Amino acid sequence: MLRKMLLVLLLITLVAAGGAVSAQDATPIRIGLLVDQSGGLTIYGFEMEFGFKLGLLYQTGIDPSDYASIDDALADVRIAGRPVEILVRDNASEVDTGVSQARELIEQQGVEILVGAPSSGVTVGLQQVAQDFGVILMATPGASAAITSTNFNENTFRVCRNGAQDFLTFGSVAADQFGTDFVMLAADYEFGRSLAQAAEVSLPNYGVNFVQSTIYAPLETTDFTQYVQQVLAAEADVLLPIWAGDGTVTLFQQLAEFGVLEEMEVATGMNSNDIVAVSDPSTIGQLGWIVYHYAFPETEINDWLTEHYREIYDDVPDLFSECSFATAQALAIALEATEGDTFPDTMIPALEGLIFEGPKGNYYIRPSDHQALAPMYVVRVDNLDDPESRFFELVGVAGALDIAPPCILPEGLEDRCEMDAEFLETVRELETAE
Repeated sequence: MLRKMLLVLLLITLVAAGGAVSAQDATPIRIGLLVDQSGGLTIYGFEMEFGFKLGLLYQTGIDPSDYASIDDALADVRIAGRPVEILVRDNASEVDTGVSQARELIEQQGVEILVGAPSSGVTVGLQQVAQDFGVILMATPGASAAITSTNFNENTFRVCRNGAQDFLTFGSVAADQFGTDFVMLAADYEFGRSLAQAAEVSLPNYGVNFVQSTIYAPLETTDFTQYVQQVLAAEADVLLPIWAGDGTVTLFQQLAEFGVLEEMEVATGMNSNDIVAVSDPSTIGQLGWIVYHYAFPETEINDWLTEHYREIYDDVPDLFSECSFATAQALAIALEATEGDTFPDTMIPALEGLIFEGPKGNYYIRPSDHQALAPMYVVRVDNLDDPESRFFELVGVAGALDIAPPCILPEGLEDRCEMDAEFLETVRELETAE
């Protein structure tokens, strides 16, 4: 309702100025891109921004090679006849900053769609803003399972994976490869807590036993001594660290210094290429899971993404480049279907149950919780110095349905899970055909 009031004020201004009276004519679709360019998740912020911009170009049929810069290419983007403007804001993964920026973008800049953020905590804050102002939020790449489960609202969609999918990917190999007794060390914020909870729920189904409750440390930790000592005291077979951002490097260096890597196996989600490249050499041979690596998907869209990422950014697409690219695809497809109408009443039906081809193959957005299903990968660290960042050996591919998380929604919305029956049957047919 608040967004509609703001739009009415905008239309009154346009009429008074002799301008167009329809907000959906050729007025720009303004998208607020909430990233991290200066905080602990900076690397993911740039992956998100670069991937999203390229995904928008791909889906609208614009070849950036024909332009002097990516900004010039984006200036020619049209969706349902409307130009598109991307307004980027750096929240440094600070929740209050991200929320304030989102409100300012909508109230003062006329933003109609929010996209973000690298931080799960910021993303949860954006969910409330999207609901308050009546806009769609495309959650990317914050991985908290809560975003599309216990914190679900109809205005939020997520093409990126959630933490539950991480552990479903890993679960099938965990106990067989490592042993059964696990201990977790997690970052003490939304991302770390939600992923730890997801692991506690899902991994016991594969024979994993957590020998004690999760050890939490603040995300800004630089001296892990007390936490590493707790890990060693647990006498587990396997340490499962749940960390993100630049601090991952420090964590693994100190795990090596304290001899943890000699006392137990370490299993974890694999990180961005720049972080892997400076990892401790003891990580070579380590088994884990990864959301995306550019060397794995054999699709024309991934080839397009990789070619133009190299051309524009002088690098290969990284961990979250892919899902941000696919997020832009889904958004552009839905906007074409609504003829440029960005209101949730029309966008929600266009996004619920959407099936489209992206860099990893088929993506399926569940109608119930708005969580996308897509493949993920089990890998082994092969080296740390490949000049093309080909650091991993591919062990296996987990299919979209194999890692579908349970539908868990807030009280009163549980019946929405029944929306998926026919949709999942379609997904099974498509996955079987492949």
